[in-house]
Amino acid sequence: MISKYFNPYTDFGFKKLFGEEASKDLLVDFLNQLLPPQHQIAQLNFKNPENLPDTIDERKSIFDIYCESITGERFIVEMQKAKMHFFKERSLFYSTFPIREQGHKGLWDFHLLPVYFIAILDFKYDEKEDERKFRRDVCLKDQDGEVFYDKLHFKFLQMPLFNKQEHELETHFDKWVYFLKHLEDFDHIPAILNEPVFTKGFEIASVAHLNADQYDAYIKSVLSYNEAKAVLDTAYEEGKLEGKLDEKYEVAKSMLNKGFEISLIADITKLSEQDIKALLS
Repeated sequence: MISKYFNPYTDFGFKKLFGEEASKDLLVDFLNQLLPPQHQIAQLNFKNPENLPDTIDERKSIFDIYCESITGERFIVEMQKAKMHFFKERSLFYSTFPIREQGHKGLWDFHLLPVYFIAILDFKYDEKEDERKFRRDVCLKDQDGEVFYDKLHFKFLQMPLFNKQEHELETHFDKWVYFLKHLEDFDHIPAILNEPVFTKGFEIASVAHLNADQYDAYIKSVLSYNEAKAVLDTAYEEGKLEGKLDEKYEVAKSMLNKGFEISLIADITKLSEQDIKALLS
């Protein structure tokens, strides 16, 4: 049964809620809860989420949401559905694109503006259970714990580890996380979320407000989300992606049959895109 409000973990739901001009103020409000005072956002502009490499031999990257503030800070915002190997490495790789695009031809003093990689994770990426934290804020530090470079930040939100109930919400950020985690389960707007930014979020997320084409796109996105989690979570738990080469090909074939993008399959299996494309012939 389809819920009253859409699932924000789906591609459709996430981009509808945060990735459109009409909902840009929601994204600004959410990001400002994660950012330090000196990098608070007044206004955002969306950038092309597809970043092409410099040569044909390099990998490209496709972000969920890629935006820039009017003062030049870059923000990559990702909604990650299922656990994958080398997620930290993938995050670091993605963050290099907004760094490199700041380079100038000719005489340049290497001045860079801040880059933030923000990931909302629908899984627990911390391997050691006793060291798991809902929120991880990462930046470059030296051996004494002093910040070495204050312009590259990673912020990971492990949503399954957020367990606050409605009466325990203390901050505006708490309310945002509670809203995102439980949006699909709500059948009415809770009193604690009866604020303009959230009521707008509920209005955007109302399935009843989708037109026929949007509704069809949302249903397909839900099916893709469910299949992605089933395939990737199962593969991860069974250790298939660390197994023999033929097992990786079996996972790749299964994902191809379900319509996953080749770049994502390559990220998950660590097979080359050329090898994966060969499975199509």
